[in-house]
Parts: sequence; C-alpha cells; structure tokens
Amino acid sequence: MAVVARGVSKRYGATLALDSLDLEIRSGEIFGLLGPNGSGKTTFIRLLSGYLLPTGGGLEICGCDAVGQSREARRLIGYVPEAAPVYGYMRVREFLAFMAQLRGMSGRAVAEAVDRVIAALALDAVADRPARTLSRGYRQRTAIAQALVHDPPLLILDEPANGLDPRQIIEVRALIRGLAGRHTVLMSSHVLGEVARTADRVGVLLDGRLRGVRAMADTPDLEAWFLSLA
Repeated sequence: MAVVARGVSKRYGATLALDSLDLEIRSGEIFGLLGPNGSGKTTFIRLLSGYLLPTGGGLEICGCDAVGQSREARRLIGYVPEAAPVYGYMRVREFLAFMAQLRGMSGRAVAEAVDRVIAALALDAVADRPARTLSRGYRQRTAIAQALVHDPPLLILDEPANGLDPRQIIEVRALIRGLAGRHTVLMSSHVLGEVARTADRVGVLLDGRLRGVRAMADTPDLEAWFLSLA
C-alpha cells in the first residue's frame, strides 16, 4: 500500500478537523479525495506531507511511519499545493535544478532528472523562460515537474484543476492519468466531474469523516452517490 491511515485524527483546539480516518491507497492508483471546502482534505494532505502532526492514530507512507520516520517518509512524496507555487524570477530549468538540489541530488543526476521531467511534462518550449511569464497551465505543469524531479512513489495534488481553463484542465487530466502505475497519485478536489474523469477510486470526506470509498468503475453516478452520503 502507498498510504495506510488508521484512526487518524487532527484537532485544532476545540475543532476536530479530521475524525478517526481509516483509509488505504493502493500503489500505482489514482485516488480522488472528494469533499467541499472545510471537509478535512487539506488537513489530511498536510499530515501526509509532514506539515502537521496527527493528534491521534497512525499514518504510513510506503511502509514508513509518517511521524516516527518523518524524514524518510517525506523523501517518498512529491507535493503540489493548490497555489502551484514557483519562483517567478527563475527560469523553468533553473527552478527544477534548484528543487532537485534541495532534495539532495547533485552533479549529473540533477541534469538528468531535470531533462526527464521536462520531457515528461512537455515543458521543452518554456524550459528557458522565467516562470513569471508562464500561463497558468504551464505553471501547473512546472509545479508538478518539481514534485516529480526526485521520482517519488507518491504524488499529492491539492486541487490540481483549480484556476485552469477548459483546455488546460483536459491537458492536466491526461497528464495525471499518464502518471498512474509508475506513481501513486492522491488528488483532492471539490469538483465531482474532475474526480470522476481522473480517479480510479474515490473517497468522500465530509466534516472531517470519511463517509465512503468506491471504485469509479462501480460508480456510474458519482453525484448521486455523493449526495446520498451528505
């Protein structure tokens, strides 16, 4: 399993943001975490990525304890937050090389990794342009490229289609589908249509609680199922 959560909870003072979450995400699949804003999706992602510590429960990433082996677990993750941050003053190739070095790579390994993700994300046309000049779609591709530069088994995407135009959404959807198998992809979204078109399985998170998990192949009407859980 790529991710195993057992009774994971997160409390902010009197607010219980995540309530005893039990979840398994299989290696190589695209898993969609669906829920409205404030449902606990970003809290779970921040727990996985090491930005937060759980209040209770256990969380494993590819067999590593996300708390007890935090450094090792974080090496297994590529993370793209909703804002798709990049350093605007850096050229795309320079930015990707910088991110590779931050992840402990050096010398020829950096150049090879950068070439690999530029090819995989179709960034050749903008590789030598400053990131600030990129369209939203290319910024999203660059953000995903930096998350993949160290070839992690788990890629986490928080609202990957947010702010994109229809053509860019289609391109990013195809890109994500192309990553399945080599990488496990966890994508969060509040847009039912994007999850339905992209994910292999989907979990619905409402008010900090996981209400159900279904395979998309067994869910002809995601909207109806979602509403039945609300």
